[in-house]
Amino acid sequence: MSVRPYRDIQRRVSRKIHVGKVPVGGDAPITVQSMTNTITHDVKATVEQIQGLEQAGADIVRVSCPDKESALALKDIVRQVKVPIVADIHFHYRRAIEAAQSGAACLRINPGNIGSAERVREVVKAAKDYGCSMRIGVNAGSLEREFLEKYGEPCPEAMVESAQHHMKILEDNDFFEFKISCKASDVFLAVAAYQQLAEVCDYPLHLGITEAGGLRAGTVKSSIGMGMLLWSGIGDTIRVSLSAEPVEEIKVGYDMLKSLGLRRRGVTVISCPSCARQNFPVIKTVEVLEERLAHITTPLTLSVIGCVVNGPGEARETDIGLTGGGNNTHQVYVSGLTDHRLKDTDIVDHLVEMVEKKAAAIEAAKRDEQALEAAQ
Repeated sequence: MSVRPYRDIQRRVSRKIHVGKVPVGGDAPITVQSMTNTITHDVKATVEQIQGLEQAGADIVRVSCPDKESALALKDIVRQVKVPIVADIHFHYRRAIEAAQSGAACLRINPGNIGSAERVREVVKAAKDYGCSMRIGVNAGSLEREFLEKYGEPCPEAMVESAQHHMKILEDNDFFEFKISCKASDVFLAVAAYQQLAEVCDYPLHLGITEAGGLRAGTVKSSIGMGMLLWSGIGDTIRVSLSAEPVEEIKVGYDMLKSLGLRRRGVTVISCPSCARQNFPVIKTVEVLEERLAHITTPLTLSVIGCVVNGPGEARETDIGLTGGGNNTHQVYVSGLTDHRLKDTDIVDHLVEMVEKKAAAIEAAKRDEQALEAAQ
């Protein structure tokens, strides 16, 4: 039994598929995705944006293929990037076929606008021929007419029935390498749809609150909706939809997963909001630290607390901790224990150096362990 059972999340049991070489579902880590906002056939701009997303930690990147030129451009794009590419297809099934031929690792189709079952079958054949997985992307804003007429409005039941209808088409064509999303901009609708979908299938689920809004509002909205689902064990891959730079979606996605203990990547900073008791400028210090530590991918925790009220307690739970003290002198903790004192003028540079050394030591130990295992 876990020492802290209140932190345990029992993930829904789902089958595992692959998007390129990246596993999704089963016992695989929950993956973080984003989507480019460049003109896809502007290969240079699209590749540069994807590479920026790679550096931020994206596991998978989706690109829109609204025309033939974009679908064919994937051939040049895929060659220049490391992450698997999902081709986003709407309205024209031939774009999906062209994208598969051009090297897309996954095809995202919207059941509400891709066309007849026969066209979906042609897309399935292309996916099989070229080793693509697929995503059934149900969206409350583009449900098929038959389900809108049956239910009167977009509702969880309509969305799940749409997903099941297209699941059956893929299954009838002996195709099972797919994941499903049931997105809505309404948090209640999206959460209910995903909860119902999780009860009726074991396919991997791609989570998202679609059209969530700008950076602040969209982050809050996505965190509430997706956080509820993730906390209950639902979700195998996520995309935070923001009207912001795509790299922000990756940052928010990782922060969401880190807050629930579902992924660990980079430095997690625990910091106070500051008050009259602060003994150094906490807010500015944290802003600079987060920027200067963004390149660290090794999972580490750093507490930055302005005074002794909560500082020592937080530091006991982090890899490195700083607690503000009097006379411009502050206490530094390492692995929960008091280690040394630090003057005001050295705070940021000193903590950055400590974190970088700690991360380097952890990575070196990992390499040594891997070398030892390989030699046995």
